[in-house]
Amino acid sequence: MLNKSIISFFLLLFATCSFAGNRGKEQPKYLWFDAEANFERFASKDSISYYLEKAKSVGFNQVVVDVKPIYGEVLYKSKILPPLTTVNGKVIHRDWDYLQYFISEARRLGLKVTVSTAMFPSGHPATREGLVYDEPRWNGKTCLEYTPGGKMLDIREDKKKVGAFLNPVRKDVRKFALSIVREIVKNYDVDAYALDYCRYPGDDSDFSIDSQKAFERYLGKKIQNFPDDIFTWNTDGTKKPGIYYKEWWAFRANVITSFVKEVRKEIHSINKKVELEYWAASWIHGIYGQGQNWASPKSDFSLNYPWGSEAYNESGFAPYLDTFLCGTYLERIYGMNDPESIEYGIDRAQRLVGNDCKVFGTIYALNHKANIADAVSLCLEKSEGLMVFDIVQVIEMNLWDGIRKGIERAEAQK
Repeated sequence: MLNKSIISFFLLLFATCSFAGNRGKEQPKYLWFDAEANFERFASKDSISYYLEKAKSVGFNQVVVDVKPIYGEVLYKSKILPPLTTVNGKVIHRDWDYLQYFISEARRLGLKVTVSTAMFPSGHPATREGLVYDEPRWNGKTCLEYTPGGKMLDIREDKKKVGAFLNPVRKDVRKFALSIVREIVKNYDVDAYALDYCRYPGDDSDFSIDSQKAFERYLGKKIQNFPDDIFTWNTDGTKKPGIYYKEWWAFRANVITSFVKEVRKEIHSINKKVELEYWAASWIHGIYGQGQNWASPKSDFSLNYPWGSEAYNESGFAPYLDTFLCGTYLERIYGMNDPESIEYGIDRAQRLVGNDCKVFGTIYALNHKANIADAVSLCLEKSEGLMVFDIVQVIEMNLWDGIRKGIERAEAQK
């Protein structure tokens, strides 16, 4: 039998090793590479290699590669979608695989890779470019807006919208979106998949007959006056709730949550090691109209708002994520009592998500030309990881040194 002194020695050794292992564990630090903003910059392999090396040199250990922006065309070898060759009048034809080159170079440098796609946008209304303008098979499948004047408008005709969204309630649209996820995960060695624009475009859409029928199935009854029984527009642009007002927002949140659940199932049927991530704004109360309930279904936050309900709370999709990329794209950094601060946004997300998934603080670099180090260090100190959007802003404002300082400061606190 071992004597007490030997047992004590081994217990102390185990505790010391465990502490050292935890202390040495590196936090994820992401840099986002937007497809549209960097379309011309990354037309050459040399440029990609240079900026991946630059990212690693300041402390990033993972990159997010956007390969399907709002046009619905892509920057990888696809049998489903056409290649993205034109952005803002600039035409680039690549005879090499953009995503694969990013992955190969990232592996050479010891960087992990998250791939990101805009899930439902498939065209650019301002310029009428993209998939839904080029292919008539998408007619009737884009979102229909219920305008303050009471008229219905195809989102493809609304030049104010950031993207022409396909209707996420339609089975064929969801099947199409899932096929994109499946193609990427099957063919590329990625560490994670980030869902972007995985939502409705806004509270004014979709109000098509497809959505009406789906909502009636959700309610278990016919609606006599659609969309008036949901809400009508006041002359000042605010909403006057109808009899199914709260049910409508819960229904839409369920549409998005059920899709997120399907994506997770699809990814893990191919590769269980690929994590699912989701970016959304941290101000969750302001995005209910987009169907984005990133909270835990155990949270009751929505009851504090006139649109909230128990059914809305139950729609939370945090359990289906590995990581919530908390969009704290705010100018102010500190302030636990300031709803407009990054610190507050991260804390709120952690409270609403609970233990359902990890939470990373994410920052919009353009907001922090003078204080990027503070924003970076706070995200790493207060959350489980960091994402900086976007590399184009980091380059143009020369924020590399500030980011490095912020990372070093946070790591010194560990």
